[in-house]
Amino acid sequence: MRITADWLAEPGTQTVLGLLSDAGHQALVVGGCVRNALMGLAVTDIDIATDARPERVVALAEAAGLRAVPTGIEHGTVTLVVGGEGFEVTTFRADLDTDGRRATVAFSTDLAEDAARRDFTMNALYARADGVVLDPLGGLNDLQARRVRFVGDADQRIREDYLRILRFFRFHAQYGDPEAGLDAGALAACAAGAEGMARLSAERIGAEMRKLLSARDPAPAVAAMAQAGVLAQVLPGADPHALPVLVHLEDGLAPRFLRRLLVLGGEIARLRLTRVEARGLDKARAALETLQPAAELGYRLGQDLAADVVLARAALFETPLRAGWQVEIARGAQARFPLRARDLPGLEGPALGARLKEAEARWIASDFRLDRAALLG
Repeated sequence: MRITADWLAEPGTQTVLGLLSDAGHQALVVGGCVRNALMGLAVTDIDIATDARPERVVALAEAAGLRAVPTGIEHGTVTLVVGGEGFEVTTFRADLDTDGRRATVAFSTDLAEDAARRDFTMNALYARADGVVLDPLGGLNDLQARRVRFVGDADQRIREDYLRILRFFRFHAQYGDPEAGLDAGALAACAAGAEGMARLSAERIGAEMRKLLSARDPAPAVAAMAQAGVLAQVLPGADPHALPVLVHLEDGLAPRFLRRLLVLGGEIARLRLTRVEARGLDKARAALETLQPAAELGYRLGQDLAADVVLARAALFETPLRAGWQVEIARGAQARFPLRARDLPGLEGPALGARLKEAEARWIASDFRLDRAALLG
């Protein structure tokens, strides 16, 4: 099998591959770029694997007048900069020791050994500069079946890095067959290793959950996470039952991580959200407890967060969306309260704040119709 892709034919990619192969080394694109090219998906990162040791990669680059950045040289990774674009070049490796978060590696010249340390078979695909695909572990069959399968023994792969549990569910959501069940052996391994995720940082868990919940339809994967006891580890108290309803209601809207998180509920301490995300989620959760109409939500929360609340309400309570709900949200988001502090010169401090708040409540209750004169009257 051969891949044809603009990113592979581009001069930068070919320069790096040629630099290594012309010196007698293996030079292969690997992992996500090959997987996505075969699936017809966009490629954002180009990773290159080689049997050349990192110091050799640096020497070859410098001799060719290329900039070499030792971004992860202790793990065999050097970034070569060609025409302003960076290409990560990593020496074939084998894991010597792991602690569930990081590994001690030894450099290798064996492609099969490098493939054997990867997480999923669909990520253990390589391609030469001419696009010919190398498949040392049978990953092509899994990719064509859209089947996410661990390389080798699933329990061992998970013990090497417990984040692979979340990656398993995320990959199923992004690349798996939505009509097919998840691999039973892999699910059992994820359930058995779930408590090991306590070793992971909130940053790593949050980043992986953000990707998972941003998939087009994460509902089957999240339901499987709940059944395996994984969801309770990363989002205690979450309930996945409304997620498929939400996905159905979104009907072409772009996925939003916070919207999916809103319907799941649960404690978010293990996700390490940004301050903006945490504040937005708090506001949205509070709004779920009210009966504020769509226009008022738009005014109070802004267009995106208000839409999240309207959709989450409909999903959680299994009620239809009102006709024109998006128009109402936009109308509220564009509304501007007509009073300012200077309009109430006789008041200041708490009294001024209370008067403005009372006037704003009357203005909202009027469906934003009362003007400045009516509010002052």
